[in-house]
Amino acid sequence: MFLEIEKKNQENIALIDSEGNQVSYGDIVKFVPSFYSAVNKRTLIFVLNDNSVGAALGYLGAMSNHIVPLMLGASMDKELLGELIRIYQPEYIWKPLCMAESKDVLFEGYHYVLEATGLTGYPLYEELSLLLTTSGSTGSPKLVRHSYANLEAQAKNISAFFEMDGTERPIVDLPINYTYGLSVMNSHLYSGATVLLTSMNVLNPKYWVYLKEQKATVFTNVPYSYEILKKLRVFKMELPYLKIFTQGGGKLNEELHREFAEYAKNTGRKFIVTYGQTEGSARMAYLPSEYAIEKCGSIGKAIPNGKLYLLDEEGKKITEPGVIGEMVYEGPNVTLGYAQSGEDLLLGDERHGVLYTGDMVKMDGDGFFYIVGRKKRFLKLCGYRIGLDECENIIKSAFDTECACVGNDDCMHIYVTSEKEHEKIKRYIADKLGINSGAFKVCHIEQIPRNEAGKILYSKLS
Repeated sequence: MFLEIEKKNQENIALIDSEGNQVSYGDIVKFVPSFYSAVNKRTLIFVLNDNSVGAALGYLGAMSNHIVPLMLGASMDKELLGELIRIYQPEYIWKPLCMAESKDVLFEGYHYVLEATGLTGYPLYEELSLLLTTSGSTGSPKLVRHSYANLEAQAKNISAFFEMDGTERPIVDLPINYTYGLSVMNSHLYSGATVLLTSMNVLNPKYWVYLKEQKATVFTNVPYSYEILKKLRVFKMELPYLKIFTQGGGKLNEELHREFAEYAKNTGRKFIVTYGQTEGSARMAYLPSEYAIEKCGSIGKAIPNGKLYLLDEEGKKITEPGVIGEMVYEGPNVTLGYAQSGEDLLLGDERHGVLYTGDMVKMDGDGFFYIVGRKKRFLKLCGYRIGLDECENIIKSAFDTECACVGNDDCMHIYVTSEKEHEKIKRYIADKLGINSGAFKVCHIEQIPRNEAGKILYSKLS
């Protein structure tokens, strides 16, 4: 069974959600064959996730029966969902009961229903296990193809470097239809822990009630949520059971990294930074908590059974510290490749365990890696190569505003949520970079567009 669910203590609670539902490991073992009896073959199924016990069971039921799930958000736009259905032709959809459209429900459980679409599915590659959307591409037909070996390796590796056991109670508000949220659930279930699911976020007061009532021990989130935590004065909160803070989903600004690392050290907790991509089945590097202050700003080193290295523009390995190059990851958690049509579901392994990350990175003398920016997130302003991610960090560290930078080689557009100090921001970044201020334009925006996982949707900024 997927994640060796059947080997866990069957009486232990595996999943709890903020709506009051819960299941034991034994309940999952009983659910799996019942789920298969309604489908009765290997095929593609869409799972519309709302971070509940029902959603998680649909995923686990599919994975344990070699049914291939495409994980999507239950709240995604109907037209975009319809387009994905047209392209990939799923034979079944597992969805919340409140979204049921057919009177001919094939199977029902935990406030979810299984409906047949009447479509004929495409042939599937024998090792294809799971489909996920690429980061920020909800509604795009471009999907990441996972193998069974990818996901098992990922769960085992994460469980190992976090030293997980059955006593952990991680709170998972990151959507489990995104690789980061899914990896948190997978690795903790593999360890026999109790996973606390919720669709609420840290801005909802009920989130903190749920976290405290359920005695959550692990908090995992993305940079944007950590920015909010600071504003919520989390350092002064009474959180007696919370012992591990982990961060992934993008680079955390160095000042914030240091503040959380020092808070964790001073309160006897752990602060662990991780790095990953959907194409690498989530996490590929981590910074152990004991280095959180000393190596502030670093993503650490490769996870167990993985390897990281840098390549220059000519494809040669970089061995000198401080030299920027594209980071490459090798490991068993590297996914098969992409799918952009139903026919692509029959494709085999196109990556063979090697992933070119697209991240521009430098390494220090001790072998710790530091992200500088994305390969495609650079402009050449006035003859200078400028990193857009670096500019965002510079601005956010000096001004009380959210910020997103886009543009071309003629002009950088800086979107900020602050209604004031636009001219000051422009002069500040121009002085920092040593470039004429005419190369920058600051624009006010009410809210920076983000996906469900908190990542900025740069495609929505002109």
